[in-house]
Amino acid sequence: MPRSILIIDDDPAVLGVLTKFFQRKGWEVSSAGSGEDGVRLYEAQRPDVVLLDLDLPGLSGRDILDILVSRGAAVVMLTGHAEVEVAVDAMQSGAETFLTKPVNFPHLEAVAERAAEKVELRRTNEMLARSMAERTESTGLGTSPMMRDLGRQVDLLAGSGDTTALLLGESGTGKSFIAQMIHARSPRARSPFVEINCAGLQATFLDSELFGHERGAFTDAKEMKRGLFEVADRGTLFLDEIGDLAPELQPKLLKVLETRSFRRLGGTREMQVDVRLIAATNRDLDAEVRAGRFREDLFYRLSVFPLVVPPLRERSREDVLELAHRFLREMAKRHRNSPTELSPKALEVLGGYAWPGNVRELRNVLERALVLAAGAERLEPEHLPPGLKAPGAPRASREEPSILSLEEVERRHIERTLFLLAGNRTAAADKLGISRSTLHTKIQQYGLEAVGRG
Repeated sequence: MPRSILIIDDDPAVLGVLTKFFQRKGWEVSSAGSGEDGVRLYEAQRPDVVLLDLDLPGLSGRDILDILVSRGAAVVMLTGHAEVEVAVDAMQSGAETFLTKPVNFPHLEAVAERAAEKVELRRTNEMLARSMAERTESTGLGTSPMMRDLGRQVDLLAGSGDTTALLLGESGTGKSFIAQMIHARSPRARSPFVEINCAGLQATFLDSELFGHERGAFTDAKEMKRGLFEVADRGTLFLDEIGDLAPELQPKLLKVLETRSFRRLGGTREMQVDVRLIAATNRDLDAEVRAGRFREDLFYRLSVFPLVVPPLRERSREDVLELAHRFLREMAKRHRNSPTELSPKALEVLGGYAWPGNVRELRNVLERALVLAAGAERLEPEHLPPGLKAPGAPRASREEPSILSLEEVERRHIERTLFLLAGNRTAAADKLGISRSTLHTKIQQYGLEAVGRG
């Protein structure tokens, strides 16, 4: 992606000259004629470097410097007259350097490049720290065979770095958490993880959010805006509720997946990006395709590596309690006077409930309980909502035979493979290490004709 710079100067002639210079050098340039407009543009665009004139109307350049530095900007100061004391003060306040007009353009370019490199390094370090924290806190998805198998698939997917993934499962099962885990364990961990929910957003707004827009692209587009594909460059973009993506945006998303390029709304220039896409949905996309609401080619392009995230009621009691303990550790940072342990009776209540709202419901229940349990040594049943303990509360049913027959093991394995591969029998046979004709025979034997095909 090209470097970006914001130039703040009240002299239109200076703005014009500097803008043309940086554009010729391949930079993406925005400009503002006042400090107030400059701060607003910085918040909207987060450019790599800000070139700031000291002598501005209204808020002075010195005041604007303090505001921008407090928000993480890399600022190069400009002034029409050299004053040693002012330059020293600006440098002590966080300016990268201080240049006098008329500037030496090769020197200005070198200064801006160094400032942009420092910003990139700082952002990389911050993202690395976040990803390392995620790796430390995210020890796994669960201890049951089903969740350990899901964890192995997550690790395989993370290691690929580029493979597009589709997370399938009910609302609230933790698909966003798994997407973050894939990113944090991947070679892209040092770059951004960007998330957006496609549900309930108007097509024009979502188009602008994903792909950005040029100034004047629509009525309220007063300035250029970078889209999330640009923000996530070299990282991961997570599109939640992809089944709700507007039909008019589906071909545009398909083009990005196939060519890694797009145009901003209202733009003519092709933007190149290196983004790994992870999508998630609680819908049956196969049925959406048959109903004509979702493009078939986009469905197959998204489901290169489908992952099914099971609802909480299908996970083992140990998985639920492991999740509960992890949430308690996370929330202890915000609720410092609350317990970090669960009593045996509270564990029994949590492990016996069916959790129709899945992981999201469990997290919300625990956060409410921690507020009520402030000052207590342990979280007790009385801190939990009465509905969890009521006679009519949905109870978890996780009983399975402790030993399965080989035939049942084979049937379940074939069924799961077909489901993960969306019914693609050729791919399933290859994964299972058997011929397609053998797979066809076993599908008929076990009555699995409809698996993965809606």
